[in-house]
Amino acid sequence: FPELAGLGDEYPDLLLDGEIVVLDGGTPSFAGMAERFHVVDARKARRLAEQRPATYMAFDLLRLYGVDLTQRPWTERRATLERLELDGPRWQTPPVFTDGEALLAATREQGLEGIVSKRTDSAYRPGLRSPDWLKLPHRATTSVVIGGWRPESTSASAGRLGAVLVGVPGAEGVHFVGRVGAGLAGRAGMALLERLRPLEATRSPFAEAVPAVDAVDAVWVRPVLVADVESLGLSSGGRLRQPSWKGVRDDLSPDDLRPGHDAATEGNH
Repeated sequence: FPELAGLGDEYPDLLLDGEIVVLDGGTPSFAGMAERFHVVDARKARRLAEQRPATYMAFDLLRLYGVDLTQRPWTERRATLERLELDGPRWQTPPVFTDGEALLAATREQGLEGIVSKRTDSAYRPGLRSPDWLKLPHRATTSVVIGGWRPESTSASAGRLGAVLVGVPGAEGVHFVGRVGAGLAGRAGMALLERLRPLEATRSPFAEAVPAVDAVDAVWVRPVLVADVESLGLSSGGRLRQPSWKGVRDDLSPDDLRPGHDAATEGNH
């Protein structure tokens, strides 16, 4: 993310907690963010930084000028963070809201992932789940392209569909975002398999190599079938979190899902 490099020049010793997002019309874009993950070529990274720039949202301040702030109350850390005025070309400090119910409703209406509610006197606990912080997620619906399927692993159910491998289209092709198995048991899986068998292909349609743990026994298909899945958004590695199957979208084509296309259905953090 070369567009974020300047943030490190603001202060010589600064440790933040935040999130990187790609915005499309002011809303976090699922497809746009997936396209930015796993880019190792510097020239490609610079090009994507211009075409699909990322923004860093600073949520918390953990260290400043060598001073560990993690045990300070959240209100103190937040006040110090705001005094830093981190408002650059590609980074910002989003506002805090005190009406949790209204914010939860507003984020649901906007198709956002959800909210995090924090006790004002809470410390920051690195790597730990804190009872002082409550995540209230919406399970967002996202349209994806099916690029392959895996059979169920048990011998008694050999030949039955166990999961589909899905991705989102970008400038470089279809970017793999995960494996979806929940919701595909029984008739739903059988009906989908009937539609996938005629689409079988000899190679993976994804732009990058699918992790071996996901690609085991995979049957690749031409990436022409669009479906909706529910999830808790993307992980830091660009994968769907806790995805579940909703159904095929015969009214959409893969081109409809490309970033910036009005017909794309997106729901993300």
